[in-house]
Amino acid sequence: METASQPDVTFVIAAYNSAETIASAIESALSQEAVALEVIVIDDKSSDTTRDVVASIGQRDPRVRLIALEKNLGPSGARNVGLDAATGRWIAVLDSDDVIKPARTAQIISRAEKAHADIAVDNLDVVYTDGRPGETMFEEAFLERRGVLTLDDFIASNILFRSTFNFGYMKPMFRRDFLNIHKLRFHPTLRIGEDYLLLASALAVGGLCVIETSSGYVYNIREGSISRVLELHHVDAMIAADAEFLASYTLPAAAKNAQSRRSRSLVEARHFLMLVSSIKNRSIGGVIKVAMTDPRALRHLSMPIRARFKRLRDSFSYQSKGQQ
Repeated sequence: METASQPDVTFVIAAYNSAETIASAIESALSQEAVALEVIVIDDKSSDTTRDVVASIGQRDPRVRLIALEKNLGPSGARNVGLDAATGRWIAVLDSDDVIKPARTAQIISRAEKAHADIAVDNLDVVYTDGRPGETMFEEAFLERRGVLTLDDFIASNILFRSTFNFGYMKPMFRRDFLNIHKLRFHPTLRIGEDYLLLASALAVGGLCVIETSSGYVYNIREGSISRVLELHHVDAMIAADAEFLASYTLPAAAKNAQSRRSRSLVEARHFLMLVSSIKNRSIGGVIKVAMTDPRALRHLSMPIRARFKRLRDSFSYQSKGQQ
């Protein structure tokens, strides 16, 4: 039940060894204009000073609450603790190394509530920490033409190897009662792809998602070796989670078709990783086995391995932020 003192929004921040960036994330949430808010930081058993940084901010501002976990749950488990503890009408997930602009939350809530929507997303500014020039992720006209994010568009955008950016990068805000009524939470076993699956599930149960075309979320991309980010077991977990998603919801024809193409792309990614591993290990037998299982996997060799890895990494970048 809503009360006069209920926050408009709860920011849920899962943090793991985020001492260098967590203060900026929290301060950007506290700087939101024209909304009542609370910030819940779930420290996922960090080994650095993350807890101390958050506790210090909480001493100065009672809107900040620290939940210190006694064991590492991974990004999904940590965020679910935050979702359960939230009291705001809306819930916004903020990565511990990103920030948001002051007007973002009020703009999104206003657009969503005018449309009686359950979910809202917005554009993003991309900042590369290696010094490359930043960019806005989507053209505003491109988003304006859509107006709402549909399930088939969302799934189709998340087919691997296709584009640098996709709708999976978007950071949705959810009505808290909508999540609770439909018992929606992050998949507890996923450490990559949990954001995608939650929004896909919310759309699959009929959630209306509006798009704010302006960019309010500042997304930091930190370069790193894909071999440290994406491993075969991550892809296997995502394939299993997608199968569970298909078994749980009856999808419209367009969404079902998009899901079929996404599922094929995940299997293709799996075979690609197997192929690269065989090449690195100089295993001719492994290469032959992949080629016999999926001859299409060999087409990836038409592009330099490093370039193809980058294409795959870009597909997974949003899903690997905060991996713990």
